[in-house]
Amino acid sequence: MLLAQISDLHLDGSERATSRATRVMDYLRELPRPVDALLVTGDIADHGDEAEYAEAARILTAPFPVLTCPGNHDVRPAYRKALLGEAPDQGPVNRVHHIAGTVILMCDSTIPGRDEGLLDAATLDWIDAQLAGLPRDTPALIAFHQPPVALHHPLPDSGMLQQPERLAALLRAHPQVIAVLTGHAHTAAASTFAARPLIVGPAVTWTLRLPWEGDRPADRDQPPALAFHVLDDDRRLTTHYRVVL
Repeated sequence: MLLAQISDLHLDGSERATSRATRVMDYLRELPRPVDALLVTGDIADHGDEAEYAEAARILTAPFPVLTCPGNHDVRPAYRKALLGEAPDQGPVNRVHHIAGTVILMCDSTIPGRDEGLLDAATLDWIDAQLAGLPRDTPALIAFHQPPVALHHPLPDSGMLQQPERLAALLRAHPQVIAVLTGHAHTAAASTFAARPLIVGPAVTWTLRLPWEGDRPADRDQPPALAFHVLDDDRRLTTHYRVVL
């Protein structure tokens, strides 16, 4: 299975944000071998306006499934109405998808009005129920916005997932989960969480400059980037990162 992941588009109606997201989607649509699905791990809109999600729906149109979850800049009612075509609602936006023999859980880790994340009790119960119904040989991936571990930069680390031990305990009961995928940090990163790979997707809008790279955290000169994830027959996930010039 071949997946692509993009994150942190921060669409705000500006030509810059629109152009960068469009370039990435054009690149994905033109691949000689299409991906099985695209994961978009949050901060799709910058202000959470309906117009931003309407633009996102247009830009993200593709001949392959596009799976989304919200980030801390997203607003649930407008996200549901303009991006998903659903009735506005304040509840968590959690979705399960079955792609090429793999179950992908796109989870809502947002706390409305806050930068840090939390998988609330209802979402954790939903994850548990989705995984409990799977055969033990069916691989699963879990995706949400805020990383559950420190990435050693004060900006993303000030808004990481809260109470990550609750998710870790749940994952220990479900060996089907191959990896955890997140966004939010604006930098491509790899770590581990609950004895699984933790893969942080790069951002479309700007790239995080790390503490040893300089004082200004936001590098707006770097091109947008994305990740490719290959899940093979041995249930091993391999990730490649690309920039789109």
